[in-house]
Amino acid sequence: MNNFVFYSPTCFVFGKETENQAGAYVTRFGGTKVLIHYGGGSVVRSGLLDRVKASLDAAGIPYVELGGVKPNPRSGLVYEGIELCRREGVDFVLAVGGGSTIDSSKAIAAGVLYDGDFWDFYCGKAHVAKALPVGTVLTIAAAGSEGSGDSVITKEEGMFKRGTGSDALRPKFSILNPALTQTLPPFQTASGITDILAHLYERYITHTQEVEVTDRMIEALMMTLVKEGPRVIEDPNNYEARANIMWAGMMAHNNSCGVGRSQDWLSHQIEHELSALYDCSHGSGLAVTMPAVFSYELPHAVMRFAQVANRVWGCPMDFANPEATAKAGIKALQNFLTGLGMPRNFAELGAKEEDIPKLVETLCYGDGGNGTIGGFLTLDTAACTEIYRAML
Repeated sequence: MNNFVFYSPTCFVFGKETENQAGAYVTRFGGTKVLIHYGGGSVVRSGLLDRVKASLDAAGIPYVELGGVKPNPRSGLVYEGIELCRREGVDFVLAVGGGSTIDSSKAIAAGVLYDGDFWDFYCGKAHVAKALPVGTVLTIAAAGSEGSGDSVITKEEGMFKRGTGSDALRPKFSILNPALTQTLPPFQTASGITDILAHLYERYITHTQEVEVTDRMIEALMMTLVKEGPRVIEDPNNYEARANIMWAGMMAHNNSCGVGRSQDWLSHQIEHELSALYDCSHGSGLAVTMPAVFSYELPHAVMRFAQVANRVWGCPMDFANPEATAKAGIKALQNFLTGLGMPRNFAELGAKEEDIPKLVETLCYGDGGNGTIGGFLTLDTAACTEIYRAML
């Protein structure tokens, strides 16, 4: 196990009707004027936004609003939010929505206190040292942004999808009411489960030896998703299944499962180009990407893939040919995801073979890239092309 520092200051408020406590928690963490940031649609129709506003009103906290967050959140709305916060004297950002809304809120919170272009944080030119405090009211178990210091934004000029991370971006509080996810369409629920599994795999695929504690934590969370995923697709109103999935989503990405070990993230890097170009859900893109990436990585990590195949997916360990067990585990993952309704290949995702050169160019060279991407392996353009072609 490697040396590490783990810092996770977020206060989690979990359970039914907890969104009605938003005002009290903004007060607790020093907010005096709030930006309520959200997408639209469901948070408005369900009455959630009105309940959050009523909670702020009851606490005597003034607020301004900025809706319009889209999946794969855009830089243009972030610039708008930064200007709005500065003009209105906002000192707290409250995200009401899923991972896209939370990521956009973090970008705004960082940009308000920065003299330069907020995109500097996402292209590696600067590190987020300070930000306005952020709180969240979560509406989908997926990205884990409610417990992490990470944020991913799409730059509209060039459609570059890039991420940043800093402990300064960890939410001060996150309100998690599993009942808020019961109205999600099955596809969105399945996309969220896929994203959570990806966060776990990205940490599991490691070069670091002797990480049994975090291996077992990751495996337990994966097994929870394997059990609860089909249950919640069959019965969307199963509160207990949704509760387990929601907490698993947070645990998967607050990095408690990733400390002391190297991590991968190649699947995420490769998928980001798909969701940037086609505007598909991140989870659906990962469902197509992960099996292709893992199959490419397998020769370099046979026993690690065999281990997860055996421990999580129940594949018998073939000690004479562990590669067969490893391959069976990747196939079991793909079958599980397609069983939830996720796409299996480029055609089902809506991606096109003729776009592969563009995907590779943007991935490897876009926005200051040097021709390679790095994770568990370092991949050049030829390797990335091979992986995208494996998705056909």
